[in-house]
Amino acid sequence: MNRKYPKKARTLQQSQDLWGRLFVLPAVLFFSIFNFYPILNALWTSLFNRRILSFAKPDFIGLQNYIFLLQSGNFWNSVRATLVFTAGTFLSLLVLSLLVAGLLSRISRGSRFLQTAYYTPAVLSSVVAATIWLLIFDPRGIANQFINTLMNTPGVDHRWFSNPVRVQIATMMVYFWKYIGYFVIVVLAGMASIPKTIYEAATIDGANGWQQYWRITFPLLKPTVVLVSIMSMLQCLKTFSTQYLFTQSGAPLAPINVITLNIYNTGIRDHRIGRASAMSIILLIIMMVFTYIQFKTSKTDEVSY
Repeated sequence: MNRKYPKKARTLQQSQDLWGRLFVLPAVLFFSIFNFYPILNALWTSLFNRRILSFAKPDFIGLQNYIFLLQSGNFWNSVRATLVFTAGTFLSLLVLSLLVAGLLSRISRGSRFLQTAYYTPAVLSSVVAATIWLLIFDPRGIANQFINTLMNTPGVDHRWFSNPVRVQIATMMVYFWKYIGYFVIVVLAGMASIPKTIYEAATIDGANGWQQYWRITFPLLKPTVVLVSIMSMLQCLKTFSTQYLFTQSGAPLAPINVITLNIYNTGIRDHRIGRASAMSIILLIIMMVFTYIQFKTSKTDEVSY
């Protein structure tokens, strides 16, 4: 049954709808220009044999760039490097951000200082963070001194930038150090939204802190966990600055030649902008697939208190 509203009420509703669309329009235009257009332009460019410094009209080659990449060992090595980096960094960020946030939530004194200390690296740009760790991994840096102290091997250079395994671990450490504080703050914000009365009732029932965390905090944090997992995964898949600066400082390219770095080298160094655009579209598809899988595997009922 259709409900009939007075003409004046309909006019007021239409006016509110119009103003709402006008206020939303700038954000929609901004998002479309700086997000949708680059994606569509990259998709279109990937269908051409286009070179970045050539004035000749690019040849339309269809899916040849994609076929070449799927048959390229260099590209599959980039996929491997990206997945290894993402797995190592993503899992450590997700697990430790939950544990650290749980510990900080139970500290009464100095909690604000610790939160600020953890969050400070997130304020730095990726380039600054990578530069700091370049000094740490220097042969005379803190990393070598720390390991030599633990292993009682004074003066030994552990060759962080020449060993393939160590250079991958080094890039993971940089990203973990930079973003762990950010995700800890996000988890703490999710914890703050849980009513205190639930914990008070659990305490009366005899539940200790560990039981409260696993039986109350963790289940009610599922929406926040999903948000943190997706954000950290996408951040890892987009990694570039650390790997770029490390290779410029002498680190081997192959172990840390992630897709974004390969896109840069292909498009800027080799001038093959069409092939680089194809790689960017493949990376977008990978990110969408992983995001979809995370949504499906972590889909839960709406949390209610």
